Amino acid sequence: MTPGTLYVVATPIGNLEDLTLRALRLLKEVDIVACEDTRRTRGLLTHFGIHAPVTSYFEHNKRTKGEVLLRALQEGKAVALVTDAGTPGISDPGFLLVRAARDAGIPVVPVPGPSAVVAALSAAGVPADRFVFDGFLPVKPGRRLHRLEALRAFGMTVVCYESPHRILASLEAIGQVFGQAEMVVARELTKQFEEIIKGTPERLREHLARAPVRGEFTVIVPAAGRGLPP
Repeated sequence: MTPGTLYVVATPIGNLEDLTLRALRLLKEVDIVACEDTRRTRGLLTHFGIHAPVTSYFEHNKRTKGEVLLRALQEGKAVALVTDAGTPGISDPGFLLVRAARDAGIPVVPVPGPSAVVAALSAAGVPADRFVFDGFLPVKPGRRLHRLEALRAFGMTVVCYESPHRILASLEAIGQVFGQAEMVVARELTKQFEEIIKGTPERLREHLARAPVRGEFTVIVPAAGRGLPP
């Protein structure tokens, strides 16, 4: 561990055994762990017997807390930036702290590990040499359709996240824009009830509508002409 360094540490998306040995060591050694949800991160740290000080850094305090963390780094403290699950900076405000640290000449060190995007792609069996990731789709139906049409124009595999409350509506919109080609949805990755299923948007909607929908989703839509085999 190097003093005055910001470590961007990936944490498990479900299975705690996915925390790397390097991440485990650094979380024990840093002066501060900055995280989205202090309760969730303290639970992770307690599981591994780690007692590092924890402070919140999330969407609604990113500016004020970012300044505090930047001062701590400038004073020579080592800070680990983590997210609730996966790799910081992917669909969360972590990139702002990384940018501020770099602008201030503070070393930033990535500590790679779990990522729902990469995990889902690795098990989907779709071409992933070129893909576009778009975070969460817009909530409003019109904006969602417009975004999907823009994504289709890239001509490559599309990956996005979706909540259990909107997955059925999003699958319907995907069917309208991309047609009824085979795609993949993955939920509860690395957890007890992990599910990775393929099918047309219509069939996937029918499957998911049979029971209450739970768990965050990673949605993968192959590019036209590069889809899944039947």
